[in-house]
Amino acid sequence: MKIEQIYTGCLAQGAYYIESEGEAVVIDPLREITAYLDKAEKAGATIKYVFETHFHADFVSGHIDLGKKTGAPIVYGPNANPTFDAYIAKDQEEFKVGKLTFRVLHTPGHTMESTCYLLIDENGKETALFSGDTLFIGDVGRPDLAQKAASMTQEQLAETLFDSLRNKVMPLPDDVIVYPAHGAGSACGKNMSKETSDTLGNQKANNYALRANMTKAEFVKEVTTGLLPPPAYFPLNVAMNKHGYDSIDEVLARGTQALSPRAFEAAANETGALILDTRNAQVFSEGFVPNSINIGIDGGFAPWVGALIPDIKQQILIVADLGREAEVVTRLARVGYDYSIGYLEGGFEAWKAAGMEVDQIGRVTADELATILEQTPDAPVFDVRKGSEYLSEHVVAVENAPLDSINESMQAIPKTGTVYIHCAGGYRSMIYASILRARGWDNIVDVIGGYKTMKESGKFKVTDYVCPTTLL
Repeated sequence: MKIEQIYTGCLAQGAYYIESEGEAVVIDPLREITAYLDKAEKAGATIKYVFETHFHADFVSGHIDLGKKTGAPIVYGPNANPTFDAYIAKDQEEFKVGKLTFRVLHTPGHTMESTCYLLIDENGKETALFSGDTLFIGDVGRPDLAQKAASMTQEQLAETLFDSLRNKVMPLPDDVIVYPAHGAGSACGKNMSKETSDTLGNQKANNYALRANMTKAEFVKEVTTGLLPPPAYFPLNVAMNKHGYDSIDEVLARGTQALSPRAFEAAANETGALILDTRNAQVFSEGFVPNSINIGIDGGFAPWVGALIPDIKQQILIVADLGREAEVVTRLARVGYDYSIGYLEGGFEAWKAAGMEVDQIGRVTADELATILEQTPDAPVFDVRKGSEYLSEHVVAVENAPLDSINESMQAIPKTGTVYIHCAGGYRSMIYASILRARGWDNIVDVIGGYKTMKESGKFKVTDYVCPTTLL
């Protein structure tokens, strides 16, 4: 028996490849399916089933492409109603894969089709639970995402989830290993651990939502308290997972068209495509194609794309580090942005060498900002971290203008006079600065290293620290 967790950090997502006696199953695959095909080919195995735990909201699954390439049926639990061919399993139904058995445990609550898959080994021992978004390490799935589809309130969904956990999951043996679909950093829960697996016994002892003496009313209150609004792209991804999408091969072919600087400029003018620059924030600030938005590939790329680009059908032109163009197209497709239409051949250096117009964003160090504020105490400074981060600890007299609600928070940013912005370390503030720049602000200066360097400098008065968990 082989169990392999394939974890993708930028999405905090776990897919699974399980193999026995020349047969394999893949659970909740990512959009790009080559890794699963390669594993099966290398092992001489046949992918027999593609198991889906539910209609994912935070990423586009590779279930359809993987099913087409392998002939393996796509399996959902009860209540699923996809518009493509799929097998809808019954609660407690079993599937044989080599010497292994997978038992379907219907666990509605996160969504009404949410299903866990219990792995039973060749000796009949209940060994592992692939829990999807029903049970995380340290948390459970948020119960507010499926309200409209289920015609239920988040409280009613939470009550349903309580029953699913108590009746289907918690009675399992303590030594069962829990393999969830997500870890810390995902927006599908609010208290997830950095660990990506654990024993069920440890979760019963340490997961707040699995307390043995917890009442249903207490559960509902605790799992619904502190939920932030879900990213706008979530329902759009659900629709793609439920109704289908273009093949990843087509998406890659469309997005990896190399465009000369002149062709790139013409495409931007003719199509109205968004220019997305995925280079490092510091490199971007030193020179970029005018009106570009910077979301660095080496960071929380996919979630921030999803949060800040409202239309998943938006055409996108890419500026990337050389050799990473296909990676950018793939990672956009993971969250449903399938309409990349080409990239800048030769990268930004080719643009500059062609004599094209170049823009820049100013930056200062924490020490330089401290000196500026000594001379001009009322110079505007904004902290673009999340509200909970700001409330936990911030520089005194600095206002909060969160990136995750930029359309509202930007209204507080003056267009005259120099404005300084910072986040925790510089990644998000450059995103913010680039969006403002593209919308007509020409007075934005980024603080290098963000709040971390400001605090460490000792030159800024900061508020007393408050643990974020007490803010929920």
